[in-house]
Amino acid sequence: MKKFIAEGVGTMFLVLLACGSAVLAGPHIGVLGIGLCFGLVLVCLCYCIGNISGCHVNPAVSFAMLIAGKMTGKDFIGYVVAQLIGATIGAGFLYWFVDMAPEYVFGGVTGTNNLATNVLQPGATSGMALFAEILLTFFFVMVILGATDSKLGFGKFAGLAIGLALGLVNIVGIPVDNCSVNPARSFGPAVFSPDAWGDMWIMVVGPLVGAAIAVLCWKVVSGSKAGVE
Repeated sequence: MKKFIAEGVGTMFLVLLACGSAVLAGPHIGVLGIGLCFGLVLVCLCYCIGNISGCHVNPAVSFAMLIAGKMTGKDFIGYVVAQLIGATIGAGFLYWFVDMAPEYVFGGVTGTNNLATNVLQPGATSGMALFAEILLTFFFVMVILGATDSKLGFGKFAGLAIGLALGLVNIVGIPVDNCSVNPARSFGPAVFSPDAWGDMWIMVVGPLVGAAIAVLCWKVVSGSKAGVE
């Protein structure tokens, strides 16, 4: 039970703080700043709950561990449920916070707040976004598999590499669809922003396909059946 609670709390803070950076300060810190916030939050969480649950805080990561043979189907379901609940609570806190001061100029701009939902940005197509989600998740999960491989001995530096990878993919992906690579991160804000549901399938299919490709690729390049410990 502790690992499920850790996943829920961790995903809550990922959404609250990382998405919060976009909602509250996006125009001031820009894409680079938002990407950095996503990365820093994950670095902190890796060192906080990594030894408890592995700090997946992402159904795509849990899916990768499932097909890599590193977690059971029962645990996978428990992790995903906890992540979705945590993401919803985090988005709820952010929504509540914004709703407390409707006249406050959040992030330096006025207008409707969308809680940093994952939706196609102007000019982007569904195919472009799906391709981006697959490729970026492929890279992100590959870094996780490599950094946590006990044979490579990265140890305490794994969390840093994983956080940097999340920051990097967000910097690249935000201009396309606000970057998901995490179905839970997309689900939470969408609960409070119904307009985001139209693109939700991209934020689920893309990360899951990318995670599966990453596991297959890692098995080849690592020369082992599982590739991760």
